[in-house]
Amino acid sequence: MFRLLLLAGFAGTTLSAAAQTTPPTRAQDSLFVRQNYRKLDRQITMRDGVKLYTILYVPQDADKAHPYPIIMERTPYSAGPRGESNYPLRGPGPSRELSQEKYIFVYQDVRGRYLSEGQFEEVTPALPAAALGKPRRAGTSTTPHDESTDTYDTIEWLLKSVPGNNGKVGIMGISYPGFYATASLPGAHPALKAVSPQAPVTDEFIGDDARHNGAFFLLDNFDFTNYFDAPRPQPVAKYDELFDLKITDAYQFFLKLGPIKNANAPQYFNNRARIWNEYLQHDTYDAYWQARNIRKHLTDVRPAVLTVGGWYDAEDLYGALHTYQAIEKQNPKATNRLIMGPWTHGAWSRPDWSKFGPYDFGQNTAQHYRQTLETPFFNYYLKGKGTFGAAEATLFDTGLNQWKDYPTWPPRAAESRPFYLQPNGFLYGVAAGQPAPYQKQSHFQITRTQTADSPTSPTFDEYISDPAHPVPYTASMQAGRNNEYMIEDQRFAAQRPDVLTYQTEPLTEDLTVAGPLGIDLWVSTSGTDADFVVKLIDVLPDDTPNPTPNPQRLTLGGTQRLVRGDVFRGRFRNSFEKPEAFQPNVPTEVRYELNDVLHTFKKGHRLLVQVQSTWFPLVDRNPQQFVNISTAGEGDFKQATIRIYHEPGHASSVQLPVLK
Repeated sequence: MFRLLLLAGFAGTTLSAAAQTTPPTRAQDSLFVRQNYRKLDRQITMRDGVKLYTILYVPQDADKAHPYPIIMERTPYSAGPRGESNYPLRGPGPSRELSQEKYIFVYQDVRGRYLSEGQFEEVTPALPAAALGKPRRAGTSTTPHDESTDTYDTIEWLLKSVPGNNGKVGIMGISYPGFYATASLPGAHPALKAVSPQAPVTDEFIGDDARHNGAFFLLDNFDFTNYFDAPRPQPVAKYDELFDLKITDAYQFFLKLGPIKNANAPQYFNNRARIWNEYLQHDTYDAYWQARNIRKHLTDVRPAVLTVGGWYDAEDLYGALHTYQAIEKQNPKATNRLIMGPWTHGAWSRPDWSKFGPYDFGQNTAQHYRQTLETPFFNYYLKGKGTFGAAEATLFDTGLNQWKDYPTWPPRAAESRPFYLQPNGFLYGVAAGQPAPYQKQSHFQITRTQTADSPTSPTFDEYISDPAHPVPYTASMQAGRNNEYMIEDQRFAAQRPDVLTYQTEPLTEDLTVAGPLGIDLWVSTSGTDADFVVKLIDVLPDDTPNPTPNPQRLTLGGTQRLVRGDVFRGRFRNSFEKPEAFQPNVPTEVRYELNDVLHTFKKGHRLLVQVQSTWFPLVDRNPQQFVNISTAGEGDFKQATIRIYHEPGHASSVQLPVLK
């Protein structure tokens, strides 16, 4: 899938810093590939004897006098097109910039996918460090292997078998291929000099594609596993979907589907989807998920690393941020940099990314990234060409529409400040040095003092969460996921009785939030389980001008622009390994973390926090009873009264890292 995305993205990017008036046509691109590269199809034998299908594009002039480095992508989405005379219409590199630079480009079907032999494993568990590296003897079918060893063996073959290589290798990939890039780092081959995990799958239970904080991401996984999870008894050139499905309104479709166990009905998965069943059978952070957490294996990292992600990535925002953080924490001397732009999943590879939804960034952020960061990174570490002086962290401020450089991420100057959820829908921010959440004013927050009710009279807001009428994650009717939900106007949610809102007065000065967001809720439920969705929102002033042109007739004044939001399954409040039921109607603390942001709330804007318990069908419905959700029936789903407390000793808040 993402191999196709990259090739499509090749079409409109420029050859140099000077933009071309007319982008090259497909015929011109194809001619460039044929004139400058020769294509090879090979089966490369791994240490256990399994052969992996690999495609190579070698510059025509590659020889001892003109050696080229290698850039490789390992993918479960097909290395095609197949056949040495069948050239791609775009490419052969992941961008026109890199193709023009000339490298030896290598694409490989990972073990068990498409034309590669072997058994595929979802996010292959990593071997211990002692088992990595070059095999000491000829392999057998029982020789230990993982993605690190498959990468090592592939590099070893390439160096020995491809004439005209300069002995240096780079690896990159977006999404699942990003995981394979990350997996090259443990026990890395000495020739591996530059690695760029981009939106990498990293920890699927805690924050990536499968689950977020234990809550199952229904919409994405139902669609993805339908085509990805088809049984493969032998190597194949093409996968067929498990079932035909035409959806016009995903909200209504999944409501009608009912409990998640119904997905295995004969007309749907019918127990043919191994990964789908694994996702649902392993409903706690057990050995299955822990073995698939690559972060703990990111030690002794020697190649230079450039981790890339998008602030609006609905799939693997967590993966980019936490891959960078894991390398940074466990390898303080490693060359490790982070890039975060205003992108959806993989949007930095597109020809142009100047706008998203109603927001105009004022620049082609994708082209800027490729020309000033990605291409110089590989050129410097693989060719010794030019310099690469990028900051430790290069990130886009989504409130200012500006790139910012930081020597550390999160910035050391960021100070955690609590913003308290208060009666009557107020959000109260405690400024530096101001101690009491209910007595002092913040100079940049509210203009009236809020006081708590008497300690003997608990203060709370409440709503009825009904699984039969869940809060939609988006305002529009969609067949699949609406990518724009990551920045969508939340006024549609604020109008519902099962969504609580807390808002500041207009800010008297700019407020920059930089880093992860802490959530500290005091809650109770009349049931024994509940989900909690918390959203941080930028409320635009009523006089905000509309975009020009404005074909969608948008009214930006008063927009509640989502900055960050995520879900937490309450049963995991004390442990992801050992879930616990709630004691009905007893105030209980739920703490978790939302992914990082870099966003400046401008003077005159307001901060708003929304709290709700459903986010459908993005996230599966919680029965709100402490039962096995994967096997729950219709009768297990119950309404529940949810309370959010804002009293002394039970003060709900969000903790924002504010730049001083």
